[in-house]
Amino acid sequence: MKVVGITGRSGCGKSSATNFLREKGYPCIDADLVAREVLLPGSPCIAQLQQVFGADIADENGTVRRRLLADRAFATQPEILRRIDAALDEARRGGADLAFVDGAVIVGTPFEARCDALILVTAPYETSVARICARDGIAPEMARRRLDAQTPLETLRAAATAELVNDSTPDALREKLRSVLNGLEKEGTCQKPKSEKEAF
Repeated sequence: MKVVGITGRSGCGKSSATNFLREKGYPCIDADLVAREVLLPGSPCIAQLQQVFGADIADENGTVRRRLLADRAFATQPEILRRIDAALDEARRGGADLAFVDGAVIVGTPFEARCDALILVTAPYETSVARICARDGIAPEMARRRLDAQTPLETLRAAATAELVNDSTPDALREKLRSVLNGLEKEGTCQKPKSEKEAF
């Protein structure tokens, strides 16, 4: 089974791409959701983190003080990877040939090496700003600050196998994704090409 990462910056439409793949019946794991679940009150991971980084990283209700934890360490990563691996194993046992992992933060983490291919979803900067504002109800200035704090686009492009430019309609994005899927299925392999990456 080939593991394909899907990544992109906020407002690029990455979730739309993943939803389409899910509708097509492909196993899709939301790494960002897994990361949030690891820190939900009652998670056994919290007690382990408290032993290492101090009981004060969670409040009296068991809610993690995320900023405090982030200041001390990125210690949840092993548990996140363990849960993603478990979901991938389940997809493999189910006979899947391709499985997708959707994550805003894949590039630069240990999971990047586990991906046989990496699809990057991008959008023009101001298009992303507008989408963030509409989705989260925030001002454009705040949306721009959020984008500017994320991994630079060129860093993501350097790691990607294919780039999907989401600058039009949802149907257009789906067509571009179909082209990438056809290529993955025909190749029978998802190794990064030696030549320049494909852009759609």
